[in-house]
Amino acid sequence: MSIDLLAHWDFFAEVIATITGIICVFLQTMEKIIAWFFGIISVSLLAIIFLTNNLLSDFILHIIFLILNIYGWWTWSRYREQSSHDYRVLRLGQKQWVVVMAVIILITPLWGYMMLRFFNADFAYVDAFTTVGSLVAQYLLAKKFLENWLLWIVVDIVAITVYMMKGLYVVAFLFLVYLTLCIFGYYNWKSRDRNNQSRPIIHLLD
Repeated sequence: MSIDLLAHWDFFAEVIATITGIICVFLQTMEKIIAWFFGIISVSLLAIIFLTNNLLSDFILHIIFLILNIYGWWTWSRYREQSSHDYRVLRLGQKQWVVVMAVIILITPLWGYMMLRFFNADFAYVDAFTTVGSLVAQYLLAKKFLENWLLWIVVDIVAITVYMMKGLYVVAFLFLVYLTLCIFGYYNWKSRDRNNQSRPIIHLLD
């Protein structure tokens, strides 16, 4: 593939990945299972873009996101099949919050150290927080825990700050869109107040 063709492919792939990513988050705020289809398209394109540009860390991250999107689609479908309600919003218990925070607190410095040690990454530990926080938030979203939106909100605020400091204003604007959608998603899910009406609270690993 020539350099010109690769550049054009990257551009169109980025546009499609961005559009499908926004559609995915919006549909997730509305609790629509089809959201995961758009999510799979978005993260798959981003994974290919990162691979062709030799951004291996981002490539690995988006392969994990791809797995979590497939898992989310399967999980939401299973919940709908097991309940007379199409969708069900769950909430984290106190112990589950402790587990979530422990995972983020323990893994973030390890990831940050590796990024700094092997890749000399900028804002290594802050970037590690957004990475680990994103993975945890994505998992909570797949499990349909309301609190996923709160974690996404924090991650997006930190990410926007980093992108602004790096001069990546377009990316920062995209994450501002995501932040707005996450705030909407939190209040939209919370307003439905259908938490655990048909079954008791589930464990994080159920």
